[in-house]
Amino acid sequence: MQGEIYSIYHLTIEPANFEAFKALVEQIVEATGKEPDTITYEYVVNADRSAVHIVERYRTEGLLPHVEETFTPFADRFLALARIEKLYVYGETTPEIRAKLDGFGAEYLTAFAGFSR
Repeated sequence: MQGEIYSIYHLTIEPANFEAFKALVEQIVEATGKEPDTITYEYVVNADRSAVHIVERYRTEGLLPHVEETFTPFADRFLALARIEKLYVYGETTPEIRAKLDGFGAEYLTAFAGFSR
């Protein structure tokens, strides 16, 4: 995880709002796809469309631009449709990153064993 940050957001939504949420997410994904330091950015949903996870992986320097520049124009609409229940963050963060993610209720975890290929 050196030089990278992984995160998993657990969101809840009203199933009746899923199609509107999905349309908004498609716009966010398109904008995020242009970020050079975003490695993984995926949304997954449960069967009844009441819970969504966002799986994200950034080079460390790419996380703040994503939150501050790419996501900000969508934030009000996003948060009107989804509630962030939990955010898990893995990897080496900076004080600036923590200051930003603390607002989402982040829980920070540090790797102590394992590998990535």
